[in-house]
Amino acid sequence: MPQVLEQPDGRWAWVVLLACMVTQALTLGFPSCIGVFFTDLQRDFQATNSEISWFPSIMGAMLHGGGPLCSILIKRFGCRVTMILGGMLSSLGMVVSSFSGSLSQLFLTAGLITGLGMCFSFQSSITVMGLYFVSRRPLANALASIGNSLGVTLWPLLARYLLETLGWRGAFLIFGGILLHCCVCGAILRPVATHVAPEPKEDPPPPSKTPTRSCLATCISSIRYHLALDLLRHNMGFCIYVVGVTWMTLGFPLPHIFLVPYAMHHGVDQYWAAMLMSVIGFCNIFLRPVAGLLAGRKSLAAYRKYLFTAAILVNGLTNLICTVSADFSVLLSYCLVYSLSMCGIGILIFEVLMDTVPMDRFPSALGLFTVLCGVASLISPPLAGLLLDMTNNFKSIFYVSSFVLLSASLFIGGGFYAEEKKKKKKLKQNGQAKVEDVISESAPMQGLSSEDKDGARKQLCPESICYVTSV
Repeated sequence: MPQVLEQPDGRWAWVVLLACMVTQALTLGFPSCIGVFFTDLQRDFQATNSEISWFPSIMGAMLHGGGPLCSILIKRFGCRVTMILGGMLSSLGMVVSSFSGSLSQLFLTAGLITGLGMCFSFQSSITVMGLYFVSRRPLANALASIGNSLGVTLWPLLARYLLETLGWRGAFLIFGGILLHCCVCGAILRPVATHVAPEPKEDPPPPSKTPTRSCLATCISSIRYHLALDLLRHNMGFCIYVVGVTWMTLGFPLPHIFLVPYAMHHGVDQYWAAMLMSVIGFCNIFLRPVAGLLAGRKSLAAYRKYLFTAAILVNGLTNLICTVSADFSVLLSYCLVYSLSMCGIGILIFEVLMDTVPMDRFPSALGLFTVLCGVASLISPPLAGLLLDMTNNFKSIFYVSSFVLLSASLFIGGGFYAEEKKKKKKLKQNGQAKVEDVISESAPMQGLSSEDKDGARKQLCPESICYVTSV
């Protein structure tokens, strides 16, 4: 019995949107609560800031760096199976991590296994959103990203409550049960009809005399396809975007990790320090739908990449507020302004990627994109922790974060502008060349009689005449 496929932009798409929203709340918003356990883990394992920083960095690296493996699973089994598998892995990692006796065990379970499971669930939700929504894709992505805001709002508060009542081991055990809800969200993802024509089933072709490719060549070709290396070579916009966002990732997650310890270090109560991250998420709940409506307007479609660049620029400037004072009122003002720029980055980071590459190559492009961002997420927190151990000053971290974000915004904006200018110049040159070819073809008609000219015009290619008319 053939399976009925759901249609894009249909009724079931909104149910899938709700499932993706919950999935992003469970996965993408989860690292925001790691800072709550920072001090307790450091005390129990007798570790330095740099050593403890490897825990969120490994989790963030796997959350982003498992992209190629996730794209292979999506292509082979679909988004539903991949998301369910991700929910099972993330839950297993958190449950086992509650029994960890050393930092290395914590890195392996909560960092590696949980991070990989979150990657499968999160990236499946991003991919299925691009398949279920076509005409309303910017709005759908903005609404789905509300899940990230909900996660950033609720995870720190829940973590603070569980830490006070059950300790970090009991909290991790409860987190394992909560992350199982990704399996429920995955079960909602019905197969969706796409515009890609199915490959016809034909009889196998007769064996050719040309030698078949070796196993090594086949593996290299498969890796090149799933890592989108061909896009990196031939799509300059994708190359600029990947390099710029990878550099941005070195500084973007640092406030999420060190804001709570920074506030507690300067005398802010633990509850109110955890509340700071919740304020950022709460503001994004209301800001992201409005920003999604604006980003989805056709008049702004051509300027989305520049709006994304402006959001990165504002985010970098905002981090300088933390260097002024560590008073709670100043940090609260920082969170309010920071939520605006974080909103722009959150709703446009994947939308700009979808505008840069074809949708049929989006899973592969997302895989390469997340691998590079995963590497940046892996090395960024430990380097920041090492800088903190050397200087014993949290302000240096916010200075470094601002510098990285500002330089990334200038690179992305300048690169897109130069590429767009080069494309216009090339199209203009090609248009002039075609016009000159048409004129040169019609030049022999000079000196002919009117009847000969009419006969010669009838012999001209109609496409050339239409092209001159359109120019």
